Amino acid sequence: MTSSTGLSRRGFLGLTGGVAAMGALAACGGTSGSGGGGGTLRLVGVADQQKPLELLTKEYTKSKFNASYAPTDQVQTSVRTQLGAGNAPDVHVVYPGNGSAMSMAQISQAGLLADLSGQAWTKRIPAGLKPAFENNGKTYIYSAGSSVIGAVYNKKVFQEAGVEPPTTWQGFLDVCEKIKKKGKVPIALGAQTQWVTQLITYALVPSTVYAKNPKFDEQMKAGSASFAGSGWADAFEMYLELQKRGYFNDNPNGTTFEQQTAMVATGKAAMAIQVSAVLPDFRKSAADAADLGMFPVPGADDAGQVWIPAGVVVGLGVSARGKNVDEAKAFIEFLGEQRNMNRWAEAVACVPLSRDSTSKIDPVLEPFLPFIDGNKAVPFMDQAWPNAEIQPAHFAVVQELLGGKTSVNAALKKLDETYRKN
Repeated sequence: MTSSTGLSRRGFLGLTGGVAAMGALAACGGTSGSGGGGGTLRLVGVADQQKPLELLTKEYTKSKFNASYAPTDQVQTSVRTQLGAGNAPDVHVVYPGNGSAMSMAQISQAGLLADLSGQAWTKRIPAGLKPAFENNGKTYIYSAGSSVIGAVYNKKVFQEAGVEPPTTWQGFLDVCEKIKKKGKVPIALGAQTQWVTQLITYALVPSTVYAKNPKFDEQMKAGSASFAGSGWADAFEMYLELQKRGYFNDNPNGTTFEQQTAMVATGKAAMAIQVSAVLPDFRKSAADAADLGMFPVPGADDAGQVWIPAGVVVGLGVSARGKNVDEAKAFIEFLGEQRNMNRWAEAVACVPLSRDSTSKIDPVLEPFLPFIDGNKAVPFMDQAWPNAEIQPAHFAVVQELLGGKTSVNAALKKLDETYRKN
């Protein structure tokens, strides 16, 4: 599945640190850092990491680097095979959470990642995001920050309807109703592009599930919780409520991401529930980028119970069986310095894992910061899933729900069955 922007499902996963890519590594050549001392560290990253890593490896003076980069979908099998064979890179791409061959949980439980828990930057990981970084209480992945999911909205359409970004679910419905009465589409939904289908669910589930039960992922893993017996049912019902009230464009399953983007950018629709990583696409389509804003989707009627999704971006780990473990860990510690974390986050347009006075954050993301700082943010749901089949199953059941071809109960049963697969 591809789009004219080049943002396929795998591209989306690379931007947000999601999982479920596969293929063989096709390295794109090497680079060397300036400065001497120490040995040469072999580094393998994905293309999304190349810009910040080229900047930071050139400044790191304690090691030289033999670095290569490849598309997201070309690292999974090759690097994982090297890890198992004992000839892995010293530093290599790792995906947050669980659910793929190169995810933090899968690699660390096989004893193939070095423990980074003693490094100072790990103390700054927000509590809600720790599951993406930790396995059995130890940190095994470095990531510079997170992307968020929320409502990208056209300020002019909101002004014409006399509405402001809402803070509760009922307020969100009221805003949609007023916009609809003005003859505009409240929410553009491009569900023909499969990865778009998941975003409304992901926006709601932090409030309907994790705000009430922060240990949901642990309980799912232990078998004492299920999709069907949780707030996932509420999130799916709320998703369908938006459709039943006529707040989506006609035929969402026949609408693409590009069409969704254009509708909001040109003012034909008021908003779209999207990941912050695609803000540049909306801005390119708008006459004036300043016309666009973004706000958290309130998935609860009590504003104090609204939580948000913040997906940890793709990161790096240290091979536990590498020849230069200490040198590689020292480089990761360098990346964890606030100044370097800021520069990485700025290069990939994400919210830094921690912030200081020099951190530069896109102004439209400021409404999300109180949730991250207040530990009311959780990793994207797929980052805690045990296999790579659940996410495409989610895509499929959402399309079926929108098309009236399944029920909420049947959809949740399908997700539970897929979750329990080995």
